[in-house]
Amino acid sequence: MKFRVERDVLAESVAWAARSLPSRPSVPILAGLLVEAEDGQITLSGFDYETSVRVTVPAQVADAGKCLISGRLMADISKSLPNQPVDIAVDGAKAQVTCGSSRFTLQTLPTEEYPALPDLPAASGTVRSDVFAQAVAQVVTAAGREDTLPVLTGVRVEIEGSTISLLATDRYRLAIRELEWNPQSPDASAAALIPARVLSETAKAMTGTDIIVSLATPGSGDGIVGFEGEVSGGNRRATTTIIAPARRNSANAAITPPTYHSATRRSGAVSATSAARASAATIVAAATSGGTRRRAGAMLSRNSVPGGICPIAASGHSEKTSTVNNPLSAAMASGSG
Repeated sequence: MKFRVERDVLAESVAWAARSLPSRPSVPILAGLLVEAEDGQITLSGFDYETSVRVTVPAQVADAGKCLISGRLMADISKSLPNQPVDIAVDGAKAQVTCGSSRFTLQTLPTEEYPALPDLPAASGTVRSDVFAQAVAQVVTAAGREDTLPVLTGVRVEIEGSTISLLATDRYRLAIRELEWNPQSPDASAAALIPARVLSETAKAMTGTDIIVSLATPGSGDGIVGFEGEVSGGNRRATTTIIAPARRNSANAAITPPTYHSATRRSGAVSATSAARASAATIVAAATSGGTRRRAGAMLSRNSVPGGICPIAASGHSEKTSTVNNPLSAAMASGSG
């Protein structure tokens, strides 16, 4: 394999792909970055069995092929290279990186041991990248960061027709943001709980005009969500597994998957924002004990302001900043044992 690529394009692409690689992988092969060269382009891929990333950029390919190299090492090397075209050639178990007077030799890993990346689910619709990035940035600040409660470390994405609702809570605050998008089907209806970190990094990385959102629900057998978009350097896509939350029906009942869509939303008796709040209350009830639910509250604001107050921006509402104390207290207390 041998190809030439622009230094800035390579550095930006490698940095984004390597960011998703695990720092302490359970299997050493997962620390690798898969490089594939063919038909005037190169593809960089990373996968940790939960999150996959793939970026395709133009390049001058002399010899097609693929290799597996250390992702974080390649990221460190690429950002320190001079501003000149980069030549990468693979000979046996060695990869030679040349840029001007700089030369690096990397040990390759066996590509046959690298797991296959999951396929992107069928496209569900498109959303403007700038609007999506702003909405995600407003909501992820309210997501939990405690690994002991993984259900609260995600952002709930609800699709109802031409509206996407993003919700996040850490039991003490709640962030809700609604935005318009272009669904493939006008009566589209789905919900998924996506890791907040993955969603945030993906939204910031895809800076093109539109982002293609692909959602496969657990009922369809895949249980993954995918995002794909064009950037100045090429094409980027990412997939991640959906967090599978659970709900405790009673103090001694078994843990069962929750029903995401509330009866009020199905009947159309309340607005999407009200149903979103009810869904967030369900998430809180699923992950906390009764005593914690009695104490938990939420602080809501329509705009992102300093001090950790959560943003809310629902269609049809004014942009005036307001704060409501404990709007979920009744819902959470009613679910206590």
